[in-house]
Amino acid sequence: MKIIYGTTNLKKKQQVEDFFKATGITNLELISSKDIGFFEEIIEDGKTFEENSLIKAKAIKKFCDKNKIEGIVVTDDTGLCVDCLNGEPGIYSARYVSKQEHPNDHQEASIKKLLENIEKTGDKERKAKFVCVLTAIMQNGDIKQVRGETLGTIAKTPGPMGKLTYGPIFIPEGFNKCMNELRDDELGTTHREKAFLELLKILQNTNNA
Repeated sequence: MKIIYGTTNLKKKQQVEDFFKATGITNLELISSKDIGFFEEIIEDGKTFEENSLIKAKAIKKFCDKNKIEGIVVTDDTGLCVDCLNGEPGIYSARYVSKQEHPNDHQEASIKKLLENIEKTGDKERKAKFVCVLTAIMQNGDIKQVRGETLGTIAKTPGPMGKLTYGPIFIPEGFNKCMNELRDDELGTTHREKAFLELLKILQNTNNA
């Protein structure tokens, strides 16, 4: 089974491949949108993770059909949703602050804005969740969507920078330190991995049907 994963981020692709291997999945070939030569700019103007993930999947599927590239197209839309901010930054997580205005400190600026906005609400619980929605478009055009979530809270001060934009301030449920301070084996299955597990169940059932 060949999956065309809608990302040009080779590190992200490698993380998914490593997850497949760790879970004993060996019958999948994962290639990226970069591998098939897809570099078109996609306008993500949806109002939900589901809509934006579908927009990306449809654009890549159209490219594949045009160029006679076979495979299951899979795309994701991921973000952080904070309860006291009515789900912000949500689908705008990657552009909560402008990358043009903050080319060298985008992570720091994004975290600073989020923490300031939370403080303004006076909320004490600081509940939040990371969300990942995967869209798969099968070769026959059928569309499947799944969602994975990691629940947690927002820290008052950031931990180590790097990795996920909001990883320095997101404390996963059951821990007392931020995501960026946790080893992979401590963290367990992430929101993206949870979504991929659900998707793989669907794909396997489809193959066995």
